[in-house]
Amino acid sequence: MLVLPLHRLSAYQLGLIAAATALVLPQVRSSLLSVAPNLLDPVFNLMVNGYYPAVTWVPFLIAGMAIARLNLNTLAAHWRLGLAGVALAVLGHGGSLLALSSRALTETSLWWSDVDGAFEPSKSSFIVKSSWIAAPHSETTLSIVGSTGCAMIILAACMLAVDALPRLRKLVWPIIAVGSMSLTAYVLHIAGIAYLMKINIFKDESLSTLFGFVVVISTFAVLWLRIFQRGPMEVLMGRVADLARHIR
Repeated sequence: MLVLPLHRLSAYQLGLIAAATALVLPQVRSSLLSVAPNLLDPVFNLMVNGYYPAVTWVPFLIAGMAIARLNLNTLAAHWRLGLAGVALAVLGHGGSLLALSSRALTETSLWWSDVDGAFEPSKSSFIVKSSWIAAPHSETTLSIVGSTGCAMIILAACMLAVDALPRLRKLVWPIIAVGSMSLTAYVLHIAGIAYLMKINIFKDESLSTLFGFVVVISTFAVLWLRIFQRGPMEVLMGRVADLARHIR
């Protein structure tokens, strides 16, 4: 809903807005958390706090909209997308590594991992230790830029692989099925994690848990798309997006 007003913009315009929001919104979020770190208002928590604060996930959505506007029907376009992704990944994660190293911080793994803990342990809110961190869910500018770049690399690599080996499409159909209903898959895995945590059997570092999620969600996606054209969450969001037609 936050990005519906942008639905008429071009890929170039959306790209500029994605870059601007990636630069500005993490700073806005950090300022708000420093002023009211323990605010329990549900709207504040949805927009600013937690693992998925809306204000710092908006750049990802806008970047995705920009990519969707591109003509990706040629091999050259796939290479350009991949190279742009490499540049963003190097800028985000490489910039974080250089910054953390130059500032003599011992937790230098935070340029790509949360193994050292990205958040202040004394805070109940999600305030990161440094704006130079690019660890997952750190919601910094470098994290957003680097993660967007990695997503672009993966997207381009998949398209290039199918370009080089057309028969590969049949072999990786379960992956394509999950990709075509990625929002549904994401919601299912979050719901699954919540359920397993509730019954105290979730192991976040277990390969068997990861494999189980992959099998269950892939099977669901393949079976669902044999009957329907779109995933359930995609249908729901499509109907919501239809409201944008009434925006002038």
